[in-house]
Amino acid sequence: MITFETIRWKNFLSTGDQWTEIRLDESDSTLIIGTNGAGKSTILDALTFVLFNKPFRKINKPQLVNSVNEKGLKVEVCFSIGKDEYRVWRGIKPNTFEIYKNNKLVDQDAATKDTQKYLEQSILKLNFKSFTQVVILGSSTFVPFMQLPAAHRREVIEDLLDIGIFSSMNTVLKDKVKAATTQSKECAHLVRLADERVSSQEKLIASLEEVNSTRQKEKQDKILQNQEKIAEIAVQKKESQTDLEKYQDSLVNVDSQKELLAGLRRQQAEINTEMKGITKEIKFFKAHDQCPTCDQTIGEDFKKKKISVLKDDGLSMSTKFNSLTNEIADAVSIVEEMDTFSMKCHELRSRISGHDREVVRLEFENLEISKELVDLQTKTPNINKENESLIDLQKQLSDTMKDCSRINETLDEYQVVSSLLRDSGVKSQIIKKYVPVFNQLINKYLQSMDFYVNFTLDEEFNEVIKSRFRDEFSYASFSEGEKQKIDLALLFTWREVARMKNSVATNLLILDEVFDSSLDDQATGELLKILRSLGRGTNTLVISHKGDILVDKFSRTLKFEKVNDFSRMSDDS
Repeated sequence: MITFETIRWKNFLSTGDQWTEIRLDESDSTLIIGTNGAGKSTILDALTFVLFNKPFRKINKPQLVNSVNEKGLKVEVCFSIGKDEYRVWRGIKPNTFEIYKNNKLVDQDAATKDTQKYLEQSILKLNFKSFTQVVILGSSTFVPFMQLPAAHRREVIEDLLDIGIFSSMNTVLKDKVKAATTQSKECAHLVRLADERVSSQEKLIASLEEVNSTRQKEKQDKILQNQEKIAEIAVQKKESQTDLEKYQDSLVNVDSQKELLAGLRRQQAEINTEMKGITKEIKFFKAHDQCPTCDQTIGEDFKKKKISVLKDDGLSMSTKFNSLTNEIADAVSIVEEMDTFSMKCHELRSRISGHDREVVRLEFENLEISKELVDLQTKTPNINKENESLIDLQKQLSDTMKDCSRINETLDEYQVVSSLLRDSGVKSQIIKKYVPVFNQLINKYLQSMDFYVNFTLDEEFNEVIKSRFRDEFSYASFSEGEKQKIDLALLFTWREVARMKNSVATNLLILDEVFDSSLDDQATGELLKILRSLGRGTNTLVISHKGDILVDKFSRTLKFEKVNDFSRMSDDS
C-alpha cells in the first residue's frame, strides 16, 4: 500500500517562493476551499507533476513556473510503501528529478526517461491514467473511466490487478521472440549450408571411391592381360624350343661337313693345279720340237706319246675334278642348309631370350601393379583424408542441428509463454475472475447513492446498463448527475479492488469539485456517507466552493486565497 504523507511546492503556478505544504495523512477528511483562482486545485497539478512529470489539468509545463519569479519551481512528495520511505523531488528552472529511498538517492546514472519508468513500474506500479482513476475524481479536464478508450480502460484494470507486469514481460518477450526467430532462420540457413557441405563431401568421396574402384579394376584387368600374355609367350617359347631342338639335331655334323667341304676343295685345287701343269706340258710339246734346256730334238713319236699320256692324265684329272665339283656342290648345299639352320637356331634363341625378357618384364609390371593395387585397396590416402573431412563436416552439421534444436525449443517456449502473456491469455483469465467482483462493487456503490440500475462490465470493459424494467442504456445516455454517480461508483470500486489486491492501494483520495457539480442534496448526503464508510485508512481531500455547506462535515479545512497575486494556504480547522 502507498501511504502519501506530505506534499509541498513553491514557485508553482500562483504559489510564490514560499513553501506550501500539506500533510496528506493527518486527517481522515480534509476540505479545501477558496475562491476561483485562489489555487485550491494546485495540489492536483503538483501531485501529478512530481509523480508523472505532467500536470493534472491541461497546462503546458513551462506555464507551471510562477509567472512572477519565473524560476525555482520545486515540488516534493513523501510517501511510504511498507517499511520503505520515499521522497520524490522534481523541479523546473533548474530541471530537477530525484528519487530518494530511505534517505538514499536512487542511482541517477540512467536517463530521466528510464528513472521515470522505474518510478512508475517498480515503485508506484501506477501510470498517470491509473493513478487518476484510483486517487482523483475531478470535474475539470478529468477523463472518467467510462470515457476512456477500451485500451486505456484495460490498462487501468491491469494496473489495479497488478497484472501489467505481464504486458511488460510480453514486450520484453517479443524482443526475445524476434531475436530467437532471427536466430532460428539463421540457424536453419546454417543447417542447410552444413548439410550441403556434407552432401558435397559425400559425393566427392563417392566419386573418389568410384575412381578408385575403376583404377583397381583397370589394374586388375591389366594383371590379367599380362598373365594372358605370359601364357601366350609360354606357348610361343615352347614352340620355339621345339623348333630349336629340331634344328640343333640337324647341326650335329656341321663341323665334319665343313671339314669335308674344305678337303674336297683342297683336292679340287690340287687337281686343278695338276691339270694346269698337264695343259702346260701339252702346250709345250705341241709348241716345241727341241728341248729349250738341252737343245735335244724331241721326237715326234715321243711327243705324240707324251701328249697322249698327258691327255689321258688330263682327262682322268678332269673327270676327277668334275666329280669333286659335284661333291663340293653337294657339300656346299649341305653346309648352306646347315648355315640356314644355324641362323634359324640363332633367331630361335633370340626369340626365346626375347620371350624370357618379356615374361620377366610382364611379371615385374604385375608386381608393381599389385603393389599399386594394395595401396588403392588399403591406404587410399586421398579418400582417407576426405573421409576425415567428412567426419568433421558431419560433426559440424550435428552441432549446428543441436544448436538449432535448442534455439527452436527456446523459441517454442517463448511462443508458448507469449501466448500466455497476451491479452487473451493469463491476464484475460485473471480479469475474467474479477469482472463479477467489479460489477458487484459498482452496483453496491450505485445503490448506496440511491441509483438503482444493473450496471455490468464485460471482459472487454464495455458497459451494459439495464433499468428495473430491463431497458438498456449506455453511459452517454444518462444525465451529468447520473454520470457522476457512475464515475464515483467506479472510483470507489477501483479503490476497493486496489485495497483487496494491496498492489496499488493508497490512503489518498482527492475529489475535485465533485460536490459543486451535478449532485443534488440527496446525492451529496449519500456521497458523504460513502466517504465516512471508507475508514481511517483513507485520507480524503475534497476541493469545493461550497465551504459554508460542507465545512462542518470534514475534520480539517484548508483555505486558499490570493495575497498580492500569490496563493496562500491557511488551516481553518
